[in-house]
Amino acid sequence: MTTQNFRFDVDADGVALITWDMPGRAMNVLTPEAIEDLNELVDKVAADAAIKGAVVTSGKATFSGGADLTMLQGLAQEYARVAKAEGEEAAMRVFFDRVRQLSLIYRKLESCGKPFAAAINGVCMGGAFELALACHYRIVADSDKARVGLPEIKVGLFPGAGGTQRVARLMPTPDALQMLFRGDQLKPAAAKKMGLVHDVAPADEIVARAREWVKANPGAKAPWDDPKFKAPSGKVFSPAGMMIWPPANAILRRETYDNYPAAKAILASVFEGLQLPIDLALAVESRYFVKILRSKEAAAMIRSLFISKGELDKGVRRPAGAAPTTLHKIGVLGAGFMGAGIAYVAASAGLEVALIDRDQESADKGKAHSEKLISSQIAKGRAKSADRDALLARIHASADYATLKGCDLVVEAVFEDRGVKKEATEKAQAVLGGDVIFASNTSTLPIASLAESAQKPENFIGVHFFSPVDKMMLVEVIMGAKTGARALATALDFVRAIKKTPIVVNDCRGFFVNRCVTNYMVEAHKMLMEGVPPAMIDNVARMAGMPVGPLALNDEVGVDLSWKILQAAKKDLGPQAVDSDQEKLIEALVVKEQRFGRKNGKGFYDYPAAGAKTLWPGLAKIAGKTLDPDAIDVQELKDRFLYTAALEAARCIEEGIVTDPREADVGSILGFGFAPFTGGVLSLIDGVGAKAFVARAEALAAKHGPRFAPGDGLKAMAAKGESFYGRAAAKAAA
Repeated sequence: MTTQNFRFDVDADGVALITWDMPGRAMNVLTPEAIEDLNELVDKVAADAAIKGAVVTSGKATFSGGADLTMLQGLAQEYARVAKAEGEEAAMRVFFDRVRQLSLIYRKLESCGKPFAAAINGVCMGGAFELALACHYRIVADSDKARVGLPEIKVGLFPGAGGTQRVARLMPTPDALQMLFRGDQLKPAAAKKMGLVHDVAPADEIVARAREWVKANPGAKAPWDDPKFKAPSGKVFSPAGMMIWPPANAILRRETYDNYPAAKAILASVFEGLQLPIDLALAVESRYFVKILRSKEAAAMIRSLFISKGELDKGVRRPAGAAPTTLHKIGVLGAGFMGAGIAYVAASAGLEVALIDRDQESADKGKAHSEKLISSQIAKGRAKSADRDALLARIHASADYATLKGCDLVVEAVFEDRGVKKEATEKAQAVLGGDVIFASNTSTLPIASLAESAQKPENFIGVHFFSPVDKMMLVEVIMGAKTGARALATALDFVRAIKKTPIVVNDCRGFFVNRCVTNYMVEAHKMLMEGVPPAMIDNVARMAGMPVGPLALNDEVGVDLSWKILQAAKKDLGPQAVDSDQEKLIEALVVKEQRFGRKNGKGFYDYPAAGAKTLWPGLAKIAGKTLDPDAIDVQELKDRFLYTAALEAARCIEEGIVTDPREADVGSILGFGFAPFTGGVLSLIDGVGAKAFVARAEALAAKHGPRFAPGDGLKAMAAKGESFYGRAAAKAAA
């Protein structure tokens, strides 16, 4: 009974093998067709007396990445269609029935009276792991690539096919909540220790072992189907339960500030579900899932962090017709913190790296950074000694530019100074010539000005990495005025090779991300000089959805760097380009107090050798005044943080710096953590509505100055009732 997406075989012992192997896809995903096929096969196993049980496995290198989230977008469109034709109540019934379908199939599998085993051969995430959790036995391949998990929270959702209820019945409640809130990918051994899987075995043995288990356990049933079942942490309303639930609610508020409805729904689903029999608990979960699926936060996060990010990762901005790039060896000029980080990620991707600095000692120091990073991975069990030896063998540290011979691409990451960059470029091109693509990792200097030192400006491009390179997933690819298609294609291929996400922007001072994040930090500086308490500034920023407060962020990037950028802007653009309040604050910190940030142990915060950082008491003296925190409008502070970045993004669209709203949204979230629940800077505007956004921005401008004044393009969009994504869709359809 083979279906389109599954192979179905029954052995001589009556054990069925259901092999998930979707045609034309590198990875299995849950689609409406796959769900229907699975439903038919569960019915077949349940109804056929000759079949004693079943093993579910994958015919691909991995098990499954879970649901195709574009399917969920389709459900939203169907809701709108039915609502228009038959009304909201009828639409909600259809929506609920469709959304709950998968949960009911899994429950049918679990309660059909025959044993099911899951043989997990690789990555098994989301709805696919919920399938495994519904099986009575789970065995995972002992492989470095095998992972299991429920990561839905990362795109504004939560496990809606039984995940919250089964995990909460397999693990102690605090551990279950932590797993569901974090959405981590678990290694096989960790999953077994947590009680989520039963066994770990070599990949070539898992199916055979699963078959044997099915034969040996004809009467298998889920633990919670036993009338005597007790949850690992006992009853919700018990002394033990009261030690769990009040703190859990407080922790949720502390970590999310109620910005993420899915996190709250997880807490409610588990809290209510543990008080009910499993079937009613699953119904409760489904109702919460339907509610979250229709939330604006889920829609925005799915679009930006799953669909748009996926499209950018696959090269949607790669020039059509550009020949594929084969990269074997790259050069990195500058072995400082950024250059060393770029060398590490390139070598980790299997590329040979020539790491060049002014002397051998500096180059070796840069290579040592890679050794430190890979050694840390070994200590965490994520790599082996052989991996370290191979990686370090691929990095060739030298002061001799001749080491660059044979490079397919050069990334310049020297000090942020035009003269230093010019010298490095000329030395490298003296060895390689002008045909090799040359990429500058500048964070602020316009690419057109740097390309003047290149032999062929059409082969010169910007690749702006973010610090720390090994952790930050975004790379801003900057097109100079003369940058050609081959340079863009090569840069995008390089970014893809090192498994990072690219956005393509046009040339200007600060490019896109730095313009937005600078506004975020400047607003904090303005607040501080207004007398807003420093602790309130960072706390309210986190309340607004930012992962790090702006003062703490400024310390991380370097307060001295802020001073250098201010002075460079003042020199190039004139005194009017610099905010006087900000200049006074940063000058006092850097020039007068020598407070450079975390790098020298003192900035906006003090960083003691032992203990947590604390805000520097001297900030109040620089500001000269302190406002009463109870008299400050917290919502207004939150709006100032979000609107200043969003307005700058809108200006970048108007100026043609960014041409695709997907890149603005993904870039803002991955680049500096802009409130992910909004979907990004432009999704924030679309979500609020251009008309309402402009009205609020104008109110802020009237009170706080012209930096909040919306541009003509945004005002025109508001007048016409348009949106950024609506315009983009209309343009794509034209």
